[in-house]
Amino acid sequence: MTTDAPERRAPSPARVATIAALPVALVAGVVAFWGLGGFPSGPSSAVVPAEAPQLDPSPAAMCRALVSRLPEELGGLHRRQVTAGGEQNAAFGDPAILLSCGGAAPAIPPDAQFLGLSDVCWFTQEQSRQTVWHSVDRQVPLRVVVPKDADGSWLVNLSPAIVATIPTAPAGESHC
Repeated sequence: MTTDAPERRAPSPARVATIAALPVALVAGVVAFWGLGGFPSGPSSAVVPAEAPQLDPSPAAMCRALVSRLPEELGGLHRRQVTAGGEQNAAFGDPAILLSCGGAAPAIPPDAQFLGLSDVCWFTQEQSRQTVWHSVDRQVPLRVVVPKDADGSWLVNLSPAIVATIPTAPAGESHC
């Protein structure tokens, strides 16, 4: 009795080469895509929205000095890119803590309470999902937006760079 089973043929050399090359090409493509920035490195890789008002030369120079002095990591939060004004804005973590340097000084409400933290004087404005901290004793206004679930301790981490680069306002203009 004979069986009519189909004959098994060896795969062609072209097919073997294709099967071997496909995973190598796939891995090389993924590595190249990742190396060119195609894959985000985590949840905090998105660019943080920021405004960048035009600054006069002196405030612009102070803001550049401040931003260049800020660390790449702030208390375990990695620095992130901003949409505008990388020379006057910096962001850390996810959700982002956003420091903005320069621009118009905020109107200080009559009932504002001032808080001195590590040689910088601030007042806060509570909003639904964030707290906005405004410096009130510096020659250049600073604004730090902190997510509601974070506390003001992040300002203490920013203070050394602020104190080193943004001089205090003339006497009488501080509230602390």
